[in-house]
Amino acid sequence: MKPLTEREIRAAFVNCSKGEAKRLSVPHDLAERPWDDLDFFGWRDPQAAERAYLAAELDGRLVALVLRAPGAGSWQTRRSMCSMCMTVHTGGVSLMVATKPGRAGQRGNSVGTYICSDLACPLYVRGKKDAGAGARLPESLTLEQKIQRTVTNLAGFVAKVTA
Repeated sequence: MKPLTEREIRAAFVNCSKGEAKRLSVPHDLAERPWDDLDFFGWRDPQAAERAYLAAELDGRLVALVLRAPGAGSWQTRRSMCSMCMTVHTGGVSLMVATKPGRAGQRGNSVGTYICSDLACPLYVRGKKDAGAGARLPESLTLEQKIQRTVTNLAGFVAKVTA
């Protein structure tokens, strides 16, 4: 992924108003992010624990989403699998919900999927971040195939949100 600027990220949000995009929390350390290892850039809002954000370049277009994620609960002691990168976590996967843009979102329509709670899927796939014992199930796929699967799963989620 190419390095993103704060301005590019804010302009890419599709499921919130321009005013909301202007006020949301974007990390200040963008220059220090491992952009070469990212297929998408995701982060949790340090000021609002139940908010997360995701930005990805898909089909040559940068798209960003505002996500709602539940706070910690007793259910987080179960092992769950991320539907983006297929990493298994104990308490490290959350149902992330994106409101649909436009009238559909105003009517309350949303799309959800299970994603690594820290939104570090690209780093788990590449082995740059460890989710613990048993987190990566044995597969015959190459690293490139695993990366492509993650990108395909992400594109499918974004397509459902923006449809």
